[in-house]
Amino acid sequence: MNKVKTIHRKMLLIYVLGIILFCIGVTGKLVYLMIFQSQHYTDRALEVQERERKIKAPRGEILDRNGKVIASNKTVCTVSVIYNQVKEPERVIKILTEELGLEEDEVRKKVEKKSVREKIKSNVDKSVGDKIREYNLSGVKVDEDYKRYYPYSSLASKVLGFTGADNQGIIGLEVKYDKYLQGTDGLILTPTDSRGIEQDSALEERVEPVSGNNLVTTIDVNIQKYAEQIAYNTLEAKKANYVSIIVMNPNNGEILAMVNAPEFDLNNPYTLNYETEENLSSKKKQDLLNKMWRNQCINDTYEPGSTFKVVTATAALEEGVVSLDTKFNCPGFRVVDDRRIRCHKTTGHGTETFLQGTMNSCNPVFIDVGLKVGVQNFYKYLDRLGIRKKTGIDIPGEAGTIIHQIKNVGNVELATMSFGQSFQITPVRYLVSASAVINGGKLVTPHFAMQSQNEAGEVVEKFQYNETENVIQKETSETMKNVLEKVISEGTGSKGQVEEYKVGGKTATSQKLPRGSGKYIASFMGFAPADNPQVIAMAIIDEPEGIYYGGQVAAPVISQLYQNILPYLLGGEEQGE
Repeated sequence: MNKVKTIHRKMLLIYVLGIILFCIGVTGKLVYLMIFQSQHYTDRALEVQERERKIKAPRGEILDRNGKVIASNKTVCTVSVIYNQVKEPERVIKILTEELGLEEDEVRKKVEKKSVREKIKSNVDKSVGDKIREYNLSGVKVDEDYKRYYPYSSLASKVLGFTGADNQGIIGLEVKYDKYLQGTDGLILTPTDSRGIEQDSALEERVEPVSGNNLVTTIDVNIQKYAEQIAYNTLEAKKANYVSIIVMNPNNGEILAMVNAPEFDLNNPYTLNYETEENLSSKKKQDLLNKMWRNQCINDTYEPGSTFKVVTATAALEEGVVSLDTKFNCPGFRVVDDRRIRCHKTTGHGTETFLQGTMNSCNPVFIDVGLKVGVQNFYKYLDRLGIRKKTGIDIPGEAGTIIHQIKNVGNVELATMSFGQSFQITPVRYLVSASAVINGGKLVTPHFAMQSQNEAGEVVEKFQYNETENVIQKETSETMKNVLEKVISEGTGSKGQVEEYKVGGKTATSQKLPRGSGKYIASFMGFAPADNPQVIAMAIIDEPEGIYYGGQVAAPVISQLYQNILPYLLGGEEQGE
């Protein structure tokens, strides 16, 4: 009997201890929740009792080098509905359909959808948004928002790029510097009751948005306008596929203008800039849009042709395999191994010096020069001048050089490469390498962004770019400047002359693949003043009709451009003899 009582007592003790431990656990949990987790559950409760709406932050502006705004913001509205607050659904549907220009079925579907908040339409003109507000429709919210706006419409469109519906950059500088341009969105917090209905008497809380930083660029709107006008005139006159122009400071890589005509309307970037057949498939239209948005100066490669003789001449002078007086003979062609390669002057130039051969843009002379330089040294200078690498320009999508591997280069390949054939580079790649030849031997990084500024105009970040000094000797650079000035004053580039200014440069006429197609690219590179270059520019005309020679078609483009911008850039100081 005593044994049974002892067991009962033990069981009772265990039971009591269990209850005590349970109470301690519950009390501890309550203390934990009420003290240590109180803020968390307070926030959760507020989430249930508050409705959150975003206030979009204004995107930072993009400015030219003189402070002119080239990308800004326009106030628009976003119209939305809150299902459980709509008191007159039919009236709401009718008014929103009429004012927003939408189909009734589309509006009805959204108004009758049982969701916390349903967006009807964004990017609504402010005047329309204000009008909808005046109807005082229960459950209809009109919030102010921002839409990207480009005051110059198509100016530098393929450089600037544009933004999407979420105000994020899509292409160009808009996407490259998105993290600087984007601001921090704000919030509107509206108290609601347990059913999610906003309380009329309660005050809304606002967390104000923070504007994005501005981006100051190297672009000069005046020069960009001049360049675009000339490009469009040439495009129309020559009925070309496109005309590209780059204007750059050869000493630091600042790009003053970049044109890819035809450009497109940045305020309507999804509208093609030409007429097309109706009912395009979405895929075909997207392909056409992608093509329209391409920046030919950066995204596309081409055979540079005779402008590349600048690189071959530089390598030859650096290696000492020729002097300006070295004699050559041009019978109108040169046979390399089993390949007959002709000169543009089929009757030949006869006996000529290296200087004369450069002025005449003689292919046989440069074939001989290239073979004298040799494969190893030729590639050494390709690399010194950056030809086989991307420039690192601050726009996405830069294409790389398409060129033979050195192990696959024989006499024929070296011969054709020496006058700019059988490989492809981008226009900006060529222009940067040519800059190193005429600026004393400094390889620069081409760029658009100078600095980022906050709303008060204070510098947030000043952008830095790589430079490589002494890629060639200064003496070689001086010689090449004199040679290229002769090309303009006395040679094939005579139509690149500018009254009262000394200009240096080189012409090119590149036959497009397949050979014999009868399609050409005319190009010209010119710099000024020839003895102290402050600006270098390039024009490329794709498939011009009629006369297609670079010296006849492209050189006048840069000449006309320089007539307009050299007095502006150089302060009107005469640079002639």
